[in-house]
Amino acid sequence: MWSSHVKTGAELTISSISATALAKEFGTPAFIMDEADFRERASAWNTALANAFGSNAGVVYYAAKAFICVEVARWIKDLGIGIDVCTGGELAVALKGGIDPAKIEVHGNNKSVAEIEKAVSVGVGTIVIDSLYEIERVAAAATKHGVVQKVLLRLTPGIEAHTHESIATAHEDVKFGFSIASGAAWSAITQVRTHSSLELRGFHAHIGSQIFENDSFEISAQRLIELLAKYRDEYSAELPELDLGGGYGIAYLPGENSLDPASTMKDLATVVTAHCAAHKLAIPRISIEPGRAIVGPTMFTLYEVGTVKDVTLENGANRRYVSVDGGMSDNLRPALYDAQYFAALANRTSSAPKVSSRIVGKHCETGDIVIREIDLENDIVPGDLLATPATGAYGRSMATNYNHVPRPPVIAVKDGKARVILRRETEADLLGLDI
Repeated sequence: MWSSHVKTGAELTISSISATALAKEFGTPAFIMDEADFRERASAWNTALANAFGSNAGVVYYAAKAFICVEVARWIKDLGIGIDVCTGGELAVALKGGIDPAKIEVHGNNKSVAEIEKAVSVGVGTIVIDSLYEIERVAAAATKHGVVQKVLLRLTPGIEAHTHESIATAHEDVKFGFSIASGAAWSAITQVRTHSSLELRGFHAHIGSQIFENDSFEISAQRLIELLAKYRDEYSAELPELDLGGGYGIAYLPGENSLDPASTMKDLATVVTAHCAAHKLAIPRISIEPGRAIVGPTMFTLYEVGTVKDVTLENGANRRYVSVDGGMSDNLRPALYDAQYFAALANRTSSAPKVSSRIVGKHCETGDIVIREIDLENDIVPGDLLATPATGAYGRSMATNYNHVPRPPVIAVKDGKARVILRRETEADLLGLDI
């Protein structure tokens, strides 16, 4: 739940820097990021993939959508892993951070012609094709630039992954990919093969996010391997790659556990090996796309309490509303997905009894709720600091300017030093967009 260098025993600290000191220097709200923890988690997934698949290990593509900025892109370059991008903006950040284009994978269900042109022109390693229109667009761009573009086809394996409906992506009724069951996947295969400017390397599937059961990943791999076998039987050739996506779950609440990279990859390798053997296929090169699993636990959000209000409910019970200086503008997931988070008093210790509380933001929405139900110390007052762990994924990346609130900064902490890697927006930034 917390990053590895956070201590919560007394006043919360990260790499020996107190929450109070961070608030004083950088203000609140702020995303506080554990750089060493990010590097450790990325390396753990890379090592797990390599150990599980050996010479058949492909690339760990960090999913940029979870969170990306130029400095994080530089870390990814240093680590030698790849990156998965799905817009021109994410591609621009990856390139600015110095990531080798050959280690960039481009996703998206509606890539513009300009985005495809840019990706092909800079030499991205792989483009994941999501529609029949994209086949023609990527082929045309590759022909224009005189290259043969490596592509994967995003497939829908027809799996009901155990997660929130809005982040389940592999059942039939979704906007992503080509359905295996309907025959759309095979139609895409045949269309790609008509273009000499495209090299079909294999298939891709992403079954959803925040998934804890390995069986969902295993079923997806099985169905993709079955299609590899069909391809081999039809064309007397084997496709050499599978990208099995991401979606590995992390802990958000006390008592929860994150998926372990080593055991997850080991289980996946067992399934892949068995099904390839059953179909007399060579084991393909296996790539994965962890995003949340790397960056999620590396950050916490630091808030300052603004007001405390007791409300008597219709049944006579009391609920305490604790308002903080952020809210749905920096953490949209509770409003979108009913996502649950934890919070801790960060600037001091308290032995006061706890009271049923709701942590809310400052926006003009009843649904602006950070944590719907949590027991907090009853002596919390304006000026206290609260820290919410595991906000690295889809916090800053989904942040908005609702109510014209400037987006918070990201502060990287490592070896007892803190620095801004993404500055706080200002009112001048907001006004600067007006003509």
